[in-house]
Amino acid sequence: MRDSFTPRRVVYALAGLMVVLVAGTIGFHRTLNESWLQALYRTVVTTSLAGLDTVPRTNGARLISIVLVLAGLTIFAYVATILVEGIAGGVFTGALAERRRRRKIERLSDHYLICGYGRVGRRAAIEFQHADVRFVVLDFSKDAIEHAREQSILFIEGSGTEDEDLRAAGLERARGLIASSDSDADNLYITLSARSVRPDLLIVARASDEDAARKLLLAGADRVVQPYATAGKEMANLVLRPQVAAFLDIVTSGAGPELLFEEIKVAEGSGPAGKSLRDVRVRAETGALVVGLRKSDGTFDATPTADAVFEPGDVLIAAGTPDELRLLEELFGSQEAVA
Repeated sequence: MRDSFTPRRVVYALAGLMVVLVAGTIGFHRTLNESWLQALYRTVVTTSLAGLDTVPRTNGARLISIVLVLAGLTIFAYVATILVEGIAGGVFTGALAERRRRRKIERLSDHYLICGYGRVGRRAAIEFQHADVRFVVLDFSKDAIEHAREQSILFIEGSGTEDEDLRAAGLERARGLIASSDSDADNLYITLSARSVRPDLLIVARASDEDAARKLLLAGADRVVQPYATAGKEMANLVLRPQVAAFLDIVTSGAGPELLFEEIKVAEGSGPAGKSLRDVRVRAETGALVVGLRKSDGTFDATPTADAVFEPGDVLIAAGTPDELRLLEELFGSQEAVA
């Protein structure tokens, strides 16, 4: 039904109206010997069904009036049909919703982009929703767009391989990007395009195999995920270490219980910078537990002792409740999460 409201039908209606006005003006001018302006006025009044200004003096003028009234009724009925079909098909309401959605996206900042809203992209969106994180979906598939619309998710109908569509999704203001298309080639183009615009952007890409993963890393992806390899590893862990795997799955899920994992960066000039874990008394001050420490050079301390020193740029891997983790973020003076 939405296809019934087309520019061509509107043009037809306008063209029909112009033909009626011109024919009526000429007819009244010749039959009543009226001026062109008076003939046009009489034609407009008659065609618009506003009523007759005066009763035509001749039979010819009366016949013209009858034809104009019938033509006016036909044109207005046609226009009314177009409007009703447009409203029923969601053309006007859809246009308003499109403008509102675009304005919301334009106001976003520090958000994430999901380029490819298939099975992987939808799972990422669920985790973002549970974590109350703002994001925009970018996809051209009708099924993906319809699903995003049903879930009231902000989306751009387009492709992450197009610079214009990435800009429309707010790439310049984004915090990170997930390239989750089913196509390795598309994910490669998405990564290259995003990295060329935002050298500082966090990019996580999907790859189907090791070769694609290597190319994505060369293209500028910060992290590459191989769903099939990850699924196989997860299944093996569930068999070999079921309780450990179940625990990690719970605490790393945005829909999990109160106990969560979080990454917190040691800010330059923060109170704990330059102090040891013992001096900061993280557990006593916040209730959270530091379970890992990534140093600024990229190395990991998986079992930090009380003598471990926090340096600016280090990243804490901490476990705790949302309130405990919030206190920990305040203690280290940074709200920035890093990969």
